[in-house]
Amino acid sequence: MTGPAFTVGMEEEYLLVDRATRDLATDPPPAMMQECEALLKGQVMPEFLRAQIEVATRPCATIREARADLAWLRRTVAAVAGKHGLAPIAAGLHPFATWESQRATDKERYTALARDLQAVGQRLMICGLHVHVGIDDDDLRIDLMNQVSYFLPHLLALSTSSPFWRGRDTGLKSYRVSVFNELPRTGLPTRFESFGEYARHVDVLKRAGLIEDATKLWWDVRPSARFPTLEMRVTDSCSRLDDAIAIAALYRCLLSMLWRLKGHNQRWRLYANMLIEENRWRAQRYGTDEGLVDFGKGQIVPYAELLEEMIALVAEDAQRLDCAAEVAATRDILRRGTSAHRQVAIHADAVKSGAGPREALVKVVDFLTAEFTRGL
Repeated sequence: MTGPAFTVGMEEEYLLVDRATRDLATDPPPAMMQECEALLKGQVMPEFLRAQIEVATRPCATIREARADLAWLRRTVAAVAGKHGLAPIAAGLHPFATWESQRATDKERYTALARDLQAVGQRLMICGLHVHVGIDDDDLRIDLMNQVSYFLPHLLALSTSSPFWRGRDTGLKSYRVSVFNELPRTGLPTRFESFGEYARHVDVLKRAGLIEDATKLWWDVRPSARFPTLEMRVTDSCSRLDDAIAIAALYRCLLSMLWRLKGHNQRWRLYANMLIEENRWRAQRYGTDEGLVDFGKGQIVPYAELLEEMIALVAEDAQRLDCAAEVAATRDILRRGTSAHRQVAIHADAVKSGAGPREALVKVVDFLTAEFTRGL
């Protein structure tokens, strides 16, 4: 079957940590970003806060190509940051930093955002993983967005890396989602019958002066305003590179599976956002621990069973797209636990061993620093 190229591109947001204090670097030296930009040629950019940095792979034909590109980006950012006494971490949140001390990046877009969002924007010391999959046909992008929304909680659960907020264990595996939910135009996307209907709704917001363009729709999945891709945005930034690659491979294959079904006049059943939001909350709260609802069965199913069902659903697509090993690696995440699981365990072990509150959190930061370059 001929169809979309299903190219893959990945964007990761990182937090910059002061190696001495393990706190966020609220004002990294400009020379650091300048050197990164010189080495990475348009694949690195500042983010909303000065303590953040974002990288983006090129459009890649295979998941292995994406992995190689992302590994190079991580290595380069880590090396340059190290020269300035800093270290990048890939996590939805820093374990103990406070938002009051953060400073917005001096850039027109971010200055306008800070003015508009006020305290909500000041709290945005959060980082996510965004995965773009190439789908040229506008209407197909909308159709697949409507269907793939069902699986967004499943992907979020695998990525969770933000259990701590301002030094406190929140009891949630992804507190980043709670912070991000405070923004307008976030969460599950609205359903549309066509790209034309989507574009008309965007134009209403633009004509009213509420947004300049569709880049300010911060949904969990959206048609990219810059590329002919369907961009998944629900996931936390993954501390370990191979976890990000596994999640990207699964997302890509889910889209391929839905397109393949469409070719046989089949489609995934559309459930009300009200129901999917229940699974989104469960993924945010429990990660992979307590299962998600299978709405066809009408009951909570252990996440391990759901993962095996997804792997089986996309097996044909994973073979065709040559990423079966990467999809299967999602089992490794489940086996060892997500970054959130491991952060909580490290913190608990440190406290049990007599560490004070700050010392225990420092150990979590050290874990995240080490994970950033693991396997590169």
